[in-house]
Order: sequence, then C-alpha cells, then structure tokens
Amino acid sequence: MPDIAILILVAMAVLMAKHMAADFFLQSAYQCRNKGTYGHPGGLLHSGIHVALTPLVYLVTAPVSLLLAIGIAVGEFAVHYHIDWAKEQIIRRCGWTPQTSRFWNALGFDQFLHGLTYLTIVAVLVWALS
Repeated sequence: MPDIAILILVAMAVLMAKHMAADFFLQSAYQCRNKGTYGHPGGLLHSGIHVALTPLVYLVTAPVSLLLAIGIAVGEFAVHYHIDWAKEQIIRRCGWTPQTSRFWNALGFDQFLHGLTYLTIVAVLVWALS
C-alpha cells in the first residue's frame, strides 16, 4: 500500500477517535443542553474541545506550520459549532426526541457532516505535505 494511503487512513482513524472522545466521552450535559443556544459557552466549549484534540493528527502525519494549524482550527471550530447548533435547532423546533426516528436521522446526518469535515482536514494536510 502506498505511504500516502496509509497516512490518510491513519489520519482519518485518529480524527474519528478524537471525535468519539469529544462527542461521547468528554461532552457534559451542560455542553449538550446548551449547544442549541447561539453563542452559549456550553456550545463554544464543546467545539473548543474538538479543536483542542485535532492536533493529535499531526503526530501521525507531520508537523504543520503554525499558520496552517490555526487555519484548520478556526475552520473546524466554525464548522463544528454550526453543524451542532443547526442540528439542535431542527430537533427542538420539530420536537424530535430520542424516542423518535427523526431525532436519530438528524444525529446521523450531524455525524456524517462531521466526517466530511475530517475528510476535508485530511485533504488539506495531504495537500500541505505534498
């Protein structure tokens, strides 16, 4: 397998693991409860935790410039925050709960969009390293 393919697969695995940790193990009830209130510290903290863990991927790829790392952090923060906020707006306005299938559809779409964010981050890293 080409080295670049291994790098991409490992980078995606690291980003998926950090996502699981930030979304399911490190996310408090406070963060979860307040992600749907625009600008609330709970939602900002949640997105900040994601951004703080993303540099783990640089350990398996290669060090990146400070400017690129900041650009990735700002982009990921804005995208993650708004994906979560929009999902919360939709499920609240529609009255969806974990007992409804639409809630799980929304959660699945939310997770899909976060996955696309990680594909974008890896694409930027591959571009920067080539």
